[in-house]
Amino acid sequence: MEKIAKIYIAGHRGMVGSAIYRKLRKEGYDNIIVRTSNELDLRNQQAVTDFFAVEKPDYVFLAAAKVGGILANNTFRADFLYENLSIQNNIIHNAYVYGVKKLMFLGSSCIYPKMAPQPLKEDYLLTGILEHTNEPYAIAKIAGIKMCDAYRDQYGCNFISVMPTNLYGHNDNYHPQNSHVLPALIRKIHEAKSNNDAQVTVWGSGSPMREFLFADDLADACFFLMENYNEPNLINIGTGHDLTIKDLALLIKNILGYEGELIFDKTKPDGTPRKLMDVTKLHDLGWKHKIELPEGIALAYQDFESRY
Repeated sequence: MEKIAKIYIAGHRGMVGSAIYRKLRKEGYDNIIVRTSNELDLRNQQAVTDFFAVEKPDYVFLAAAKVGGILANNTFRADFLYENLSIQNNIIHNAYVYGVKKLMFLGSSCIYPKMAPQPLKEDYLLTGILEHTNEPYAIAKIAGIKMCDAYRDQYGCNFISVMPTNLYGHNDNYHPQNSHVLPALIRKIHEAKSNNDAQVTVWGSGSPMREFLFADDLADACFFLMENYNEPNLINIGTGHDLTIKDLALLIKNILGYEGELIFDKTKPDGTPRKLMDVTKLHDLGWKHKIELPEGIALAYQDFESRY
């Protein structure tokens, strides 16, 4: 990407988009276009068309999405499918219409089949049944990947798709019901410590395994791939390492200095048993994560305390 290029980040106020914004500024890019959701409703086809007609960006990072944890995904099933399809349809199509040089579409590891072999290789996509609780979100993201490939096939567009693992970091969502597991645990354990509660209840058995990547590492990978990757199909972004939810909770408990007990509520859903990314393709290109989990959790907690 040329330093003078006009770059549009869709979803710049979210955890991923804000990390990409920081990375681009750090690398010397200052012709960055952003719009808040109040300024531009990405679900509105005409509004997005008008925006592209006026701004004509050279490069696009599509990091805007309706996101949430198990409860949010399972409760707002229609919203997650409709809104995510609308956002990506509008941006991808207009990127083609107005001659965007390159677009990066960001998906999620939940696109893979529930019982896919571990670690998850890119070619496992569409080889089995999805996890029910986040199926609408996953289907929207799969459609986005296929849309990028279809526009590449039919129109020669350089649209690429990246699939991050579970993310956490600055600007994360700590909503008590609608957040992902790591930020949810930070909030729960912080509040229990503040209130001198004797115990914290954690959803599920604690046995599912998850991989976590710090959002600034993801932004670094996205910048690297925007510079070095121009292929169809998707590419995984992760660390290649995972741990159980129980071990994650214990790690957060220790970092936050909470002395109480963790109780696991087995009546609550666990979700997919394991979601570990195969990052061979990414490592072979020459990129590897820098921030390990204990350091990342400490950084995320500092951000949580500063904002809440």
